[in-house]
Amino acid sequence: MTESKSITAQQYNCDILIIGAGASGLSLALKLAPHAKVNVLSKGKLSEGSTFYAQGGVAAVFSESDSVDSHVDDTLIAGAGLCDEEAVRFTVSNAKESMQWLIDTGVNFDTEVDKEGNTQFHLTREGGHSHRRILHAADATGREIENTLLNAVKKHKNITLMEGFNAIDLITSRKLNLPANRVLGAYVWNRNEERVETIKAHFITLATGGASKVYQYTSNPDVSSGDGIALAWRSGCRIANMEFNQFHPTCLFHADAKNFLLTEALRGEGAHLLRPDGTRFMPDFDEREELAPRDIVARAIDYEMKRLGADCMYLDISHKPKEFIVKHFPTIYRRCLSLGIDITHQPMPIVPAAHYTCGGVMIDHHGQTDIDGLYAIGEVTYTGLHGANRMASNSLLECIVYAHACAKDIINRIPFYQERKFADIPAWDDSQVEDSDEEVVIQHNWHELRLFMWDYVGIVRTDKRLERALRRVQMLQQEINEYYSNFKVGNNLLELRNLVQVAELIIRSAMSRKESRGLHYNLDYPEQIDNPKPTILCPQND
Repeated sequence: MTESKSITAQQYNCDILIIGAGASGLSLALKLAPHAKVNVLSKGKLSEGSTFYAQGGVAAVFSESDSVDSHVDDTLIAGAGLCDEEAVRFTVSNAKESMQWLIDTGVNFDTEVDKEGNTQFHLTREGGHSHRRILHAADATGREIENTLLNAVKKHKNITLMEGFNAIDLITSRKLNLPANRVLGAYVWNRNEERVETIKAHFITLATGGASKVYQYTSNPDVSSGDGIALAWRSGCRIANMEFNQFHPTCLFHADAKNFLLTEALRGEGAHLLRPDGTRFMPDFDEREELAPRDIVARAIDYEMKRLGADCMYLDISHKPKEFIVKHFPTIYRRCLSLGIDITHQPMPIVPAAHYTCGGVMIDHHGQTDIDGLYAIGEVTYTGLHGANRMASNSLLECIVYAHACAKDIINRIPFYQERKFADIPAWDDSQVEDSDEEVVIQHNWHELRLFMWDYVGIVRTDKRLERALRRVQMLQQEINEYYSNFKVGNNLLELRNLVQVAELIIRSAMSRKESRGLHYNLDYPEQIDNPKPTILCPQND
C-alpha cells in the first residue's frame, strides 16, 4: 500500500466511525448511539465546522399557506434543470419531521405571537423561496444547532468524541487485496500526540463538509478542505457535479473580517444591493431582484465589480427600523459595529466568496456510497438535491434528513456485523521517511493553488483558464505526492494533498460541461444544452 507509512501507536475498535462533527455527523451519532458504539472524529475543535457558522436557517414547510410541492418546485427552479426530482421530494417531504427532531432535541428556533395570541415559529424568506419557510435562531442558527447537538452527544455513553484527529486514508478490503470492496477502517493523524493511529470499524460515515478552502476567498472555516471527497475518490468512489461551486454573494469586505458571512436573510428582509454610488443594480439583472438565486446574484456582483473596477459592492438594510435590525441580526450588527460599521445607518461593503460545494461523493437515499459499509452525508455528498445551484437553507436540511436515513440503514445492518472480528490491518510504517525541513514548500503550494483556482476556476470561466488551471494542478500534484512520499505527515500536508485532489476534480468536471448552467458559467459556452446530465467522474477509468 502506498499510503502505509508509522508503527501504529494506538488502535481503536468501534462499530461505527463518523468522520466529521457538524450537523450531519452529530445527528447520525445521536441516532446510532442507542444501538452501537460510535466514534466521532473532529480534526479541529468540535465547534469549528461550517455548521457552527451557518447564519440563515433551515428550510421546511411549517406555514399553512406553504406546501411541500411549492418547496419542491422552488428547489427544482434554483437547481437549473439538474436536480434529481426524486431526491428533492425525498428531502423536502422529510423536512418537517427532521426539524421536529431538532426541536425535541433542544434546538430553540425563533418564535413570534400571531394576531390571535398563538405562539408560532418566526419564518423568514431567502432567495429562490416563494414563501417564508426558513426556521432560524436569530442570525446564528448553525451555532444553536451545533451547540445543542454537541451537548446531547457529550451526555451519551456510547459516543466517543475524538478531537484533533485528521483522517489520512480509508482502509478497504480492495487495498488489502481481500475479496469484495468493503471499508474496514481508517488511518488517522492524532494532532495532539503527533502520531498516526488506526481505527477499525464495521461502518464508516464521511460527514466532512465541503471543499471551499480550495479558493482564495471563502466564507468557510479553515477545516473545509475537501477531505471526505478526496478520501472517497482515493478509495474508488464516484464523484459527481464538482463544477458547481456556490459563491455566496455577500461576504463582508474588510481587512479584519476574515470569512464573515452576511446571511441571505438580510436580503430576504429587504436589504438592497448597491453600487459604490448608492444605486441599485439587481433590477437590471433579474426580475426577482435581490431575491434571485445565489448564482445570479454572485455573477451580477462580480460583473459590476469588474465593469467599474471596484473592490466591492454594498449591502444596505439601513432603511429598516433599528429595533428590527438589531433583533433579527444581532450577530451581524455586533460584528460590523466592532469594525466601525453601523448597519442601522450605513451599507456594508461586500464581495462574493466560495461558500458551498454542490457536488461530491455519490450516494443513494440511505447515504450509501459505492463501497460497502462506507456512507457519506451532508455537504461532502452529491444527492441530486442541489442540481446546478443550491437553494438557500436547503443545506442544513439535507444534513439532518440524510443523517436520519443513513442511521436507519446502518441500524438494520448492525446485527450482522457486531459479532464479526475486525480485519487485520497492517501498521502504518514511517520508518523510511523523515521530518520535513522545508515547510515553506507546503505554504507556497497552498497559496498558489488557491490563487489560480480563484482566477481560473471561479465565478466566470473559459476553456483557456481551465486548461491553465489543469496544467498547474497536475504540476502541484506531482510535487505534493513526492513530498508526501518522503516526509512524515502533518495537518498542513494532509489538507493540501486533499485540496489538490479536489481541485483536479473540480477542473475536470468544469472542462467536461460544454454549457453554462447554474453555478458553472463558461464564456465559451454561454448557452444551455438540452437534456443536461450530472457530471460523473469514475476513479477506475483513470
